[in-house]
Amino acid sequence: MPKRISVLHQYLLPKQALTTLAGRVARAEDERFTPQLIRWFAKRYGVNMEEALNPDLASYTSFNDFFTRALRPDARPLAAADFVCPVDGAISQCGAIERDQIIQAKGHRYSTAALVGGDGALAAQFDHGSFATLYLSPRDYHRIHMPCDGRLTRMIYVPGALFSVNPATARGVPGLFARNERVVCVFESAFGPFVLTLVGATIVGSMATSWYGVVNPPRTRTVREWRYDDQQIVLKKGEEMGRFLLGSTVVMLFPKGVLEFNQDWTPGRAIRMGEAMGRKPKA
Repeated sequence: MPKRISVLHQYLLPKQALTTLAGRVARAEDERFTPQLIRWFAKRYGVNMEEALNPDLASYTSFNDFFTRALRPDARPLAAADFVCPVDGAISQCGAIERDQIIQAKGHRYSTAALVGGDGALAAQFDHGSFATLYLSPRDYHRIHMPCDGRLTRMIYVPGALFSVNPATARGVPGLFARNERVVCVFESAFGPFVLTLVGATIVGSMATSWYGVVNPPRTRTVREWRYDDQQIVLKKGEEMGRFLLGSTVVMLFPKGVLEFNQDWTPGRAIRMGEAMGRKPKA
């Protein structure tokens, strides 16, 4: 009950209106206000601009340009691993999917079917598989990369709420990642199918993918789906696949017997894009 009380205000906040307003501010190109906002944000959250391709805060024309900044080519070398970490951030949870149940936090679970928008056939491919939930804080690099080579087959936009996705909210809001707005990206790989889900949150102005661009807005009340079976959209390990315009969470699903996590991967641990996430288990 105390955990529920600690996030009660999030049920009461006008999250949609706040998110719409934040999106407008982030897109704005105001010669006076935008540089001040960027400088304040970088100082407030301790953003490391030394690793940015463009370290000059004053040169960014909008907050979105700054927030989705590129890194220097040498800033995130790829580990020699079957699977690499797709983002900078922290591990919220990772491990085994118990039949179709994913651990959100102590005392909270949700189903893979709920995460992918109710598609039971898609979710069933990951029964007893592996999952990883990775949280991106405001200070982090907010481009999302491929954990392994993959060919895109589907993209599903699932409408939902806009709760915060910070650790405290994950502990207090049941089914958080299957309640919030999200973009589910489905890939085929040499290891079988996998899902990479971009989860929205309060003041996340939008989510974008490299092959489509900005997926939301518009924010619709119904599920939208795009099929790519007849196209060869192939992305290599470490290649950018999407980005958050203001930060959030990534949830990945892998089939049974495909992924053995790096032994250092434990909840709460800080992570960097390109580091070793895991390997295919030895036969």
